[in-house]
Amino acid sequence: MKQEITNRLASLRAFMRDKGIAAFIVPSTDPHSGEYVPAHWESRKWISGFTGSAGTVVVTADKAGLWTDSRYFLQAADQLQDTGIELFKDRLPETPSIPQWLGSVLETGCKVGIDGWVNTTADAESLKAYLHTYGLQLVAVEDPFRTLWTDRPSLPLNPPFVLPLRYAGVSCRDKIGQIREEIHRNGADGILISALDEIAWTLNLRGSDVHCNPVFVSYLLVTDYACTLYILPEKLTPEIADYLKENDIQTKPYENVEADLNTYAGKCLQLSADTNYALYETASVATRVVRAESPVLYLKSIKNETEINGFREAMKRDGVAMVKFLIWLKEAVKSGKETELTIDNRLYEFRAEQRDFKGISFGTIAGYQEHGAIVHYEATEDTAVTLHPEGLLLLDSGAQYLDGTTDITRTIVLGALTDEQKLDYTLVLKGFIQLSMAEFPYGTCGTQLDVLARQFMWKAGINYGHGTGHGVGHFLNVHEGPHQFRMNHVPALLLPGMTVTNEPGIYRSNKHGVRTENTMLIVRSKETEFGDFYTLEPLTLCPIDKEAILTEMMSPEETNWLNDYHALVYEQLSPMLGSDEQAWLKEATAPLK
Repeated sequence: MKQEITNRLASLRAFMRDKGIAAFIVPSTDPHSGEYVPAHWESRKWISGFTGSAGTVVVTADKAGLWTDSRYFLQAADQLQDTGIELFKDRLPETPSIPQWLGSVLETGCKVGIDGWVNTTADAESLKAYLHTYGLQLVAVEDPFRTLWTDRPSLPLNPPFVLPLRYAGVSCRDKIGQIREEIHRNGADGILISALDEIAWTLNLRGSDVHCNPVFVSYLLVTDYACTLYILPEKLTPEIADYLKENDIQTKPYENVEADLNTYAGKCLQLSADTNYALYETASVATRVVRAESPVLYLKSIKNETEINGFREAMKRDGVAMVKFLIWLKEAVKSGKETELTIDNRLYEFRAEQRDFKGISFGTIAGYQEHGAIVHYEATEDTAVTLHPEGLLLLDSGAQYLDGTTDITRTIVLGALTDEQKLDYTLVLKGFIQLSMAEFPYGTCGTQLDVLARQFMWKAGINYGHGTGHGVGHFLNVHEGPHQFRMNHVPALLLPGMTVTNEPGIYRSNKHGVRTENTMLIVRSKETEFGDFYTLEPLTLCPIDKEAILTEMMSPEETNWLNDYHALVYEQLSPMLGSDEQAWLKEATAPLK
């Protein structure tokens, strides 16, 4: 594989020489600015061999580098070894940015190439300005992988399917009406929606073009006079064609979107900064463009009552699957035959037994002992280790159901623990509970609450590099914006109806990892003379392992919260379990003394 990467880099460098560019930048995204992308656009993975979901490769005539975040430092270091690609640990003070690095290794006047179709407008413009300070020029060139990647997967041809109104809650006609109202406020008479989850939400359609994310490759142009879905014609079944026609949505071939934007007849087109650079530049030639966030971002993130009730029901069934799995795991591990892969498969089986199950929501992270320290670890046949009745298992998993998406992490005690493991477990739990108990006024963003989860770790000189929480889609992408809990500023407000995770962690390289995660719903708490206040309702229903808790470190308030949460878990799940399972859950959720 290492030699293959070397050969691929050589072919890209030959392309660069032909185009007269001194460097080429390969991001992880696709034309739709997706975090997770169809195999067709996994060019960064192909050119580097690095399989993580986030990262950017930069190639010059004689150097190459990969920039990625702390979730992937260990994984990237291993996968890049002997490839000639240097690892740059993003967001560390000593790590240069991509423009800084290019400014140090290229001569003034050199051209830096990108494929405008897989770079957002915001990223391209920022990069262009930054490179200019070093005397470098950014140029958009054709996709080099169209010819270099000889066995490149084709665009997916899986047909989408209708999400019935009993799950969606609001018709696609009404959603399109809401979108039109929002763009009119910006003086626009049209909007191109390119984010795949936004298109799926708007049309009440789902797909299977992206692993674990129920979306389909397309663009959606909404104007005052028409609504056009750009999609590969082969994907349109008679059922979908009829559904779209009934809702006055016309269809055109996927590739026609560029030509239509080039001749846009409206007065003003709204585009987000996340629109790919190629289409943004095309539209800007034909008409006046107003740049603004897609209104679907907030419309989608604030769940309606049907979606909220769906989440609650999906979480019950997912909780049942998790309880059945935990009962099985605690016994199975004693055999010495279970590995990180076999337990992943068994968890899938328990979830598949549940009504309306549609697959997993992301690749399961099952990290035993030192593998738990690799934040986005994914076990393979080569790396999977055997579990033993000792230490900690970090299990981060989730499922897609027709009525909701789940995302849960539990760190599970398999046997004897070290004092350090117990300390780390308790520090994580205390931060998790403090954030779970938060009450906050209207106008609060996730950045203002992030410290609640980190405070005890910081006092101990400990930190983690990832965000504390993200939005969760309704039978959509498990990672959903615009709101987040994280240290760097994210201005999106936290509003009632939003779902968000709470997942602090501690990771000690070559030792262990600890993370606890629930998905939560933002709900109204009270109204005072100082305005509206909100709090967080736990949606995830699954016991938190009590065996690792240093109870003397827990405050009475934290203990009460955990006991109340466990009482809720038992109340909601026990009617759906057999008598032996109920007995196990009763013990697992018994009050912490």
